Amino acid sequence: MATPASTNIKFGLVITAILLVLGILWYAQSIVHKLQDRERDNVGMLADIIQNSSNATEAQGADYTFLLTHILSKIDFPMIISNSHNVIDTTGNFTTNIRNIELDTNLTKAQQAQFLQEKILQFDKKYTPLPTYYINPVKHDTTLLNYIHYGDSPLITELQYLPYIEISIGVLFVLIGYIGFSHIKRAEQSSIWAGMARETAHQLGTPLSSMMGWTELLAARLENNPDATETINELRSDLERLQKITDRFNKIGSKPERKLTSLNEAVHRVVKYIERRLPQMKKSVEITVQEERDVHVMLNAELFEWVIENLLKNALDAIEAKGKIDITIGEKDGEAFVDVHDTGKGIDARYRKDVFRPGYSTKRRGWGLGLSLSKRIVEEYHDGKIFVKASSAGKGTTFRIELKTD
Repeated sequence: MATPASTNIKFGLVITAILLVLGILWYAQSIVHKLQDRERDNVGMLADIIQNSSNATEAQGADYTFLLTHILSKIDFPMIISNSHNVIDTTGNFTTNIRNIELDTNLTKAQQAQFLQEKILQFDKKYTPLPTYYINPVKHDTTLLNYIHYGDSPLITELQYLPYIEISIGVLFVLIGYIGFSHIKRAEQSSIWAGMARETAHQLGTPLSSMMGWTELLAARLENNPDATETINELRSDLERLQKITDRFNKIGSKPERKLTSLNEAVHRVVKYIERRLPQMKKSVEITVQEERDVHVMLNAELFEWVIENLLKNALDAIEAKGKIDITIGEKDGEAFVDVHDTGKGIDARYRKDVFRPGYSTKRRGWGLGLSLSKRIVEEYHDGKIFVKASSAGKGTTFRIELKTD
């Protein structure tokens, strides 16, 4: 069976969403990298100014001091200037060697220095510190003066997290929308199911009542004809069956009344009905029921028998010419269960999730509504579960129904 078109559309939307997310992340990171390059350039410029001011004459020093003060006032990223050994000098007022870092005033000077040393290690893991040198014009040698350590500005930090926040909000919005639309869709489908079922029951009701009347009239007129009486009895039986089907459809869409019912008796009634029609199907199929004791649950017998009937019909369709259907009725941990196992062709693992989907069918003339209706009857009307317990190619399938016994 080909993959449904809706699955292809969903797959395409997921791929598109992933590409959009990757695009947003790439664009945001490219902006962050540009800002980081700009800050790196600013730190490099600052290092050059500090180095030139150290090598400048006294007359030139005033100009560099002005530039240094002006640039430092514009810096918005955290920065620490250490000595040539990557250590904070605590002999003087070391707070003049830091920018945009808050120090806890309750800490001692040594503790503050330790805090800054940890910050230096944190900065250096991401960015290589920039050195400044003193060039001796007489000896023509250089001496390492300081290291400038720096981290990301608040703007860069915010930009790094911004796309993830936007994506999270977008995903949350889509998720809420999906849940909302799914709920609306299920409600609409439920209304359509109920409307179609009740309209079908209404349309069948009038001619069915008329046919029952004609049947009784024929029975009265031909009561002395044994052959005619037998035919009329069969006709009456089929009409009663049609009436039962009509009542089932009429119950769809409204909460059916449930009564404490023998699960075993309900299953046996359906088995007897199917067994009577096995000769017409031209199949050699044996149906067995395994039960340890009588199990009672709250049921709407008519609707539940419809579920068992659908499972048995699916099992018969899965069996080519000869096979077996085993039904097991039991109770475990406060739950009753019914297993319907057939020796048919089995269900492909790819389509196990689709068997209860409206419209899914492997039969040429099937509408794909039987199992979907069964799921609705078991889960919505009886607060139970129905699922494929096991299935393998050539070995058959087992459907399980679970119902509460409380």
